[in-house]
Amino acid sequence: MKTPFVTEILKKIAPTIGAELLIEPEYGFVGQVRFQNGKKMLFRGSNFNINRLGSVEIARDKGYSSFFLQTFGYKTPEGRTFFSEKLCQNLVIKRNIDDGFLYAQLLGFPVILKPNNRSQGLLVTKVYNKREYYRVARQVFGKSSVLLIQRFYPGRDYRVVVLDDAIISAYERMPLLVIGDGQSTVAQLLDQKQQSFNENGRDTVLDIDDFRIKLKLRRQKLSLDSVPQNGKTINLLDNANLSAGGNAQDVTNTIHHDFCNLAVSITKDMGLRLCGVDILTNDITLPLENYVVLEINGAPGLDNYASMGRKQVKAVESLYLKILKALENDTSEC
Repeated sequence: MKTPFVTEILKKIAPTIGAELLIEPEYGFVGQVRFQNGKKMLFRGSNFNINRLGSVEIARDKGYSSFFLQTFGYKTPEGRTFFSEKLCQNLVIKRNIDDGFLYAQLLGFPVILKPNNRSQGLLVTKVYNKREYYRVARQVFGKSSVLLIQRFYPGRDYRVVVLDDAIISAYERMPLLVIGDGQSTVAQLLDQKQQSFNENGRDTVLDIDDFRIKLKLRRQKLSLDSVPQNGKTINLLDNANLSAGGNAQDVTNTIHHDFCNLAVSITKDMGLRLCGVDILTNDITLPLENYVVLEINGAPGLDNYASMGRKQVKAVESLYLKILKALENDTSEC
C-alpha cells in the first residue's frame, strides 16, 4: 500500500532535525513526532497541533468563518445557511430547503450550493434554475445537514498558503477539463486524464459518474459519449478544487504583496498560524482591487500542489519542516 503523502514527507524531513517518527503501521495515516528536546506531537494526515482547536473548528464551518471574516472587514460572498428537515426540528430559526430556493431566487441565478462543513469541493455546484436547485440541494442534504447558498462571483480562483508571517505557496486553481483530440469520447478523455494522474503520482480519483459532470456537459449540449473536435476545451466542473481533478498554475513568485498581506492578515485575525486562504479575484499578481474570500482551511492539503513538479515538492517539504521546527520550539500551553 502506498504511504500517505504527508507521512512520506515527514519520514524524509524529520531526521534532518533529529526527530523520530512513530507511525501507525497498518495505514500509515497517523503518527507521533518525537523531538530531540523531549517534546512529542501527534498528527493525523495534514492535521497538526500548529493551530488552536477553536479556530480550526470555525474554519471548517463555512458559514461561521464567513461571519467572522465579514465582521473583521474582509469581503466574502453573500450567502446564508439552510438546514435539513431533521435539523430544523431542533432549531429556533428554521430555514429549510424551500426557504433556500426563495433565497436563491432573491440572490438571482446562477448561485453556488455547497455543504457547509465539507472539504475538497465536495458537491460544490453552480445551479441555474429551480430544477437544478432542488436536485443539488437534496444531494447536499444527503451528505450534510447544513446547506450553504452563495451569490456567484466571476473571477479566477487562487489558493494562498500561509504559515505565520510567510507565504509558503500561491497557485491559481482551474476546474477539471479535457481537451478533444477529434477521436476520443469525453469518457475516454477522462480515463486518459486519470491514467496521467496515476503515472505522475497524483492520487486524485476522477468520478465519471459525478452528476455535476453530466450537468455541466448537458449545458454544453454534450454527453460522456460526445467526441469533441481536436483542440476543443470541454469544462467538466465549475469548482476548481485540485482534489476534484482541477489543474494549477504556480504564482508563488508573482503574487502581489497586497494579496500576501491580505492572506497573512486573514490568517492572524482568524486565530490561525497555518492556513489556506481561497481568494477569487481578476489577477492576484496585480495590486489589490476587487476580491472575495471564498473559504479558509486550517489544515490545507498540499499533495496535489506537490504533484505539479519538483519545485513544488521542495516548497511543501520546506513548509512541513517549518511546521516541525515551530512545534518543537513552541513554549505555549496546549
